[in-house]
Amino acid sequence: MSYATLMVYLNADHVSKQLIGVAVGLADKFSARLIGVSALGIMPPVAAEGVVIVDNASEFDIAQMKAKLADAENRFRTAAGARLQIEWRAAIELPTDTLIRESRCADLILLERSRPSEDMYRVANAGAAILRAGRPILVVPAAVKSLQAEHVVIGWKDTREARRAVADALPFLHEAKRVTVIEICERDQMQAARLRLDDVVHYLACHRIKAEGRTETQMLSSAAQIIEFAQNENADLLVTGAYGHSRLNEWIFGGMTRDLMTSSPICWLMSH
Repeated sequence: MSYATLMVYLNADHVSKQLIGVAVGLADKFSARLIGVSALGIMPPVAAEGVVIVDNASEFDIAQMKAKLADAENRFRTAAGARLQIEWRAAIELPTDTLIRESRCADLILLERSRPSEDMYRVANAGAAILRAGRPILVVPAAVKSLQAEHVVIGWKDTREARRAVADALPFLHEAKRVTVIEICERDQMQAARLRLDDVVHYLACHRIKAEGRTETQMLSSAAQIIEFAQNENADLLVTGAYGHSRLNEWIFGGMTRDLMTSSPICWLMSH
């Protein structure tokens, strides 16, 4: 089992050579095709006191956007080099909508971690993409230059999303030198958690993947504790489900997905 096609979304305003480097390294690792994607959206007309003002969709502005996307393509092709099978796709459209539409041809999507407040007309939103793309997304922190995925930590919770994430991560898990499945739970749930992890470890063993199960009593938020564990164990990839509760609930009350998306210093594969 492997990834045949990887897709990397690039911010046209700031094309990250480090993100491309991670994508190229993984394309080499899995002998995969690599597709670069970028988009810039046109802001809608602005209404002020009953007057419609259209000042940001001129032919000049569109020409500038096309030029910026063409420059992003050149940077992508230069950084990716000639040894890989690569492709480029770009659109004058909302970035998140473009990414979701193009995801149909990819096994895995790479996306640089962004702030939730960033401009929807310039930057693809990972949270919205994971809910609608139907593909696993690998969120790459800006400081990460490469991903070996030698030690993969699976943050387990007995949900549909976590099961999907484990299945989606199988190509990484097959290549990893070490796999740890961890569940953070209350003290009175430890025995039940161990039984759940035994099942997950056995599932992975059936796929010829050796894994160890770990349970920890919850002391911090789930995200903070998983990140702390992964860093202490020198893990370089996290795998979890995303939005086990509704995204609205996470936005209002907080949750592991949002916390990981904004704070994880480690690459993170998520599935919904």
